[in-house]
Amino acid sequence: MKAKIIITLKSTILDPQGKAIQQALQNLGYTEVKDVRVGKYIEIELVPKSFEAAQKEITQMCEKLLANTIIEEYRYEIGEK
Repeated sequence: MKAKIIITLKSTILDPQGKAIQQALQNLGYTEVKDVRVGKYIEIELVPKSFEAAQKEITQMCEKLLANTIIEEYRYEIGEK
């Protein structure tokens, strides 16, 4: 199975990297860009015993290591390779 994990800053947290990209895009003439948020994308291949086991493992990985849950939120999809 393959898990695709997307981690982003919570909406209440300022995103200076996103603001820098937004400003650069506007400077290039893309004035319709009103906001940019930057995040992380991670793919993990695993061989779980079941779909439920995969969900549990991915959630634990995100909570323990991949995401800083104080300032970040995450979501994931699990599917076949």
